[in-house]
Amino acid sequence: MKKFLNEFKDFITKGNVLDMAVGVIIGAAFKDIVTSLTNNIIQPILDLIVKTEFGAKLMLKAPDGEIPGIYLEYGQFITAVINFLIMAFVIFLIVKAVKKAEELGNKLVKLGKKDEAAEEPAAPTIKTCPFCKSEIAIDATRCPHCTSVLED
Repeated sequence: MKKFLNEFKDFITKGNVLDMAVGVIIGAAFKDIVTSLTNNIIQPILDLIVKTEFGAKLMLKAPDGEIPGIYLEYGQFITAVINFLIMAFVIFLIVKAVKKAEELGNKLVKLGKKDEAAEEPAAPTIKTCPFCKSEIAIDATRCPHCTSVLED
């Protein structure tokens, strides 16, 4: 339980809660925009096409007559489905854009690291023997050409 509480404390202190809160607030505001779009623009267009009121209620009827007060509000259900599809599509586009931005950022970081590596000179791997002037390995203690002992 203590580990769980420590993880929660770390989560809160890293700023993720603030990011999540902003996301929830923006999501709620965006939901209102999508609902307004569906109710005020899409629904009237559908009402014209279908030639019926989309927000209408369907009263249930029993074999012996009507059941009072029981309605199927199919228009509100269809409106909720349209709202969901619009929200899902917009979220899909946002996630896709964020992933693309991350990929571009990673490419830029990799390019920056390649440039830094190219700018740094490589460490020498050979040296010159002071006696015979031949090229030898940097870590050699004796020249393979003249067999002289090399001092560091």
